[in-house]
Amino acid sequence: MNSPARALRPDDLRQPRPIYVVWETTLRCDHECAHCGSRAGDARPDELSTEELLEVADALVRLGSREVTLIGGEAYLRGDCYRLIEHMTKAGIRVTMQTGGRGLTQDRCRKLREAGLAAIGVSVDGPEAAHDTLRASPGSHAAALKGIRNAREAGLLVTSNSQINRLNKDVLRETAELLADAGVAVWRAQMTAPMGRAADRPDWLLEPYMVLEVIDTLADIQRWAQRRAADRGIPWERAFHVRLGNNLGYFGPHEQLLRTRPGSPDSYWQGCSAGKFVMGIESDGTIKGCPSLPTAPYTGGNVKTAALADIWNEAPEIAFARDRGTSELWGFCKSCYYAEVCRAGCSFTAHSAIGKRGNNPFCYYRATQMKRKGLRERVVLRQAAPGDPYDFGQYEIVEEPWDSAPPRAAVRLPVLAG
Repeated sequence: MNSPARALRPDDLRQPRPIYVVWETTLRCDHECAHCGSRAGDARPDELSTEELLEVADALVRLGSREVTLIGGEAYLRGDCYRLIEHMTKAGIRVTMQTGGRGLTQDRCRKLREAGLAAIGVSVDGPEAAHDTLRASPGSHAAALKGIRNAREAGLLVTSNSQINRLNKDVLRETAELLADAGVAVWRAQMTAPMGRAADRPDWLLEPYMVLEVIDTLADIQRWAQRRAADRGIPWERAFHVRLGNNLGYFGPHEQLLRTRPGSPDSYWQGCSAGKFVMGIESDGTIKGCPSLPTAPYTGGNVKTAALADIWNEAPEIAFARDRGTSELWGFCKSCYYAEVCRAGCSFTAHSAIGKRGNNPFCYYRATQMKRKGLRERVVLRQAAPGDPYDFGQYEIVEEPWDSAPPRAAVRLPVLAG
């Protein structure tokens, strides 16, 4: 099986390069998801023009980018998305798209494929009740599944992302079966972080100790997927499987099972790649080391006022992870056995939860060590988010006995009107 375009090669380790870029081309969206980190809905007033998009694309080619994922909002709502895809594809960049799928019609899928789109990821956050609640839109679930069918019929490779939280953590097996039956190739599981609109719903967020149950369940699902592939005579490299997102996992017994790409050497978490091999671009030209990082503290510059190469090479807000040791670690993470390689897991999740990277409570290994002591951790909201794209509130880590009563009433899914 060929290595994916974004897979690191020996030469990539010689100097930082934005091998993989996630590019928000517009904040305009046909959903107003209740857990959206960017608070998408309306377009930004100063989004890049078509010509500016193409200039940035050319700059990415010069920097050595190999894969670009277009996001929004909804990237397909820009009429020039086909031109941008074709432009980058002809330059040798693999272009993919992540979408909520609500407007993924047959005609749109055909045009995306003809422009050169290599793959598309359709977000499905569980069965209908959970998904439509999170997406704040009755009918969104049905539209996403229809979008998957349309994309596959157009010849696109289809993957799916799920945001895992308290609304859907108990229906992960049902979600996996649904996606496997729909023909999805890869299911990427990501934890809903307290950013954007999700920061306004602390009752929806996983508590750190809940990570154990989630990861154990995903491992069971991965083994089910392996058996399913074997029973059907499908090579594991081509079968439906689970992949952990960057803010889940960390050095439990299932790390390699869930982190390794089928057919590739065993893999494990090796620290935040923001600004090392990853770049995030916002629709107004703002550059960050990772698309998910909070905008205010991690903006390296803007392509409207500075060359992209200069921002990448010189901005300290971009370069924070390049020569990062353990000196900035604090709390549990500072003395952790895996500190040298892990370096507190996902930077954006830690920062959006507790206002500072370097100490990440959402960790499988950490939760197991706490449990051995008869303890568990919760995060308690102390200050609400201001209401801007990619913003965050302020949470405090609280320790309590492992067998404490649930901190909040169980989440109940509302009945959505059609």
